[in-house]
Amino acid sequence: MKIILLSGGSGKRLWPLSNDVRSKQFIKIFKTEDGYESMAQRVYRQIRSACQDISVTVATSKPQVSTIINQLGDKVDICVEPARRDTFPAITLACQYLKDVESVSGDETILVCPVDSYVEDDFFSSIIKAAEEEDSVPDKGILLLGVEPTYPSSKYGYIIPEGGKHESESVGNVCKGYSRAISYVEKPSEEDAALLIGKGALWSSGIFAFKLDYMLERAHELIDYKDYDDLYSRYGELRKISFDYAVIENETSLRVVRYKGPWTDLGTWNTMSDAMEAPVIGKAIISDSCQNVHVLNDMDVPVLCMGLKDVIITTSPEGILVSDKEQSSKIKPYVDRIRQQVRFAQKSWGEFRVLDVSDEGLTIKVTLKPGHRMNYHSHQYRDEVWTVISGSGRTIVDGMEQPITPGDVITMQAGCKHTVIADTELTLIEVQLGKNISVSDKKKYDLE
Repeated sequence: MKIILLSGGSGKRLWPLSNDVRSKQFIKIFKTEDGYESMAQRVYRQIRSACQDISVTVATSKPQVSTIINQLGDKVDICVEPARRDTFPAITLACQYLKDVESVSGDETILVCPVDSYVEDDFFSSIIKAAEEEDSVPDKGILLLGVEPTYPSSKYGYIIPEGGKHESESVGNVCKGYSRAISYVEKPSEEDAALLIGKGALWSSGIFAFKLDYMLERAHELIDYKDYDDLYSRYGELRKISFDYAVIENETSLRVVRYKGPWTDLGTWNTMSDAMEAPVIGKAIISDSCQNVHVLNDMDVPVLCMGLKDVIITTSPEGILVSDKEQSSKIKPYVDRIRQQVRFAQKSWGEFRVLDVSDEGLTIKVTLKPGHRMNYHSHQYRDEVWTVISGSGRTIVDGMEQPITPGDVITMQAGCKHTVIADTELTLIEVQLGKNISVSDKKKYDLE
């Protein structure tokens, strides 16, 4: 069995802690022994705990690659989408990647999971066992994981199983065996959802399994392409459509296994705060006069809350959100009106955080991981000044290498080639000076 983890999202529903680079699955809110972990880290850890040797491929877009490497490590297998085209093209590209690049057999079972599932630790061991059951994943067709719904919602797809509601023996929280799915309805109205639940419908968890060759047959029916290289080269031209709409709604051979345990879609600040183990992450004080208040403070300034009820407060270099929890699900159209560059991102080499922006200057805090470096590059329209805050490393400026330690200041004029290499974890303040500061003002060079 191979697992495809889908990592997408534009990062707007959990603004300001998410953006185009750091989507919701990368926000660290789950307490661990050494700090906090993100949804992506949690799911990846849970899968590895369930089956240490299982092959996992993350399907994602280019802007998220560095963050995935930062959080999951540089050994993770990644299938990179050259453009964002929703889940059907993403799954097709990942499956063709497994077939053509990784040489995976066509009769291999593929399990597709969103990287932002919020489930208990035994979840993945249960569904892996269910998918491995003899004949559970059909040669022709798709096996869905259905979740017992708790209320009618228009956010989910609904699976209508043959025979409606029934009880059966379970392996953990997954019922033994499977049912034929009579039909699938994607995101009905709340009224229709209530009717479907009355007929025994299940929520679609977004997790499903199929044989690799079967999926590729279905993909070729809907997309005219030859192989992985051909699909990749034309990927930006593909129609944006979800796997649910493109395939599942039209599939005549659906099966479903039931999951009875806790499952939550953490798509809004309201549901995200419900998953927090404590009401505060970061510097914050909540007075006794507050009720049901949560704070996620990603800045080094304190937040004080008094006399508030049912409120979520989040802060980051991107902005500040103060919202009634129920209203927080309606954030997207307002965030669409905000136009600014990304002010925080995790990269494969470390992370950066914008501290100050002015008409002719930009101040950034940069942290590099040990053994990593920036690209060797130059800028045409701006000067840069680096001040080392902590750690040790080396700079290379126009071919000349020199060691750096805390307190050192390095100045680069426009057109100067430069990079910095971290021997230990290295933190520096970068000040960019110029009238035309732009992320596109960067020319890369090979470092000899």
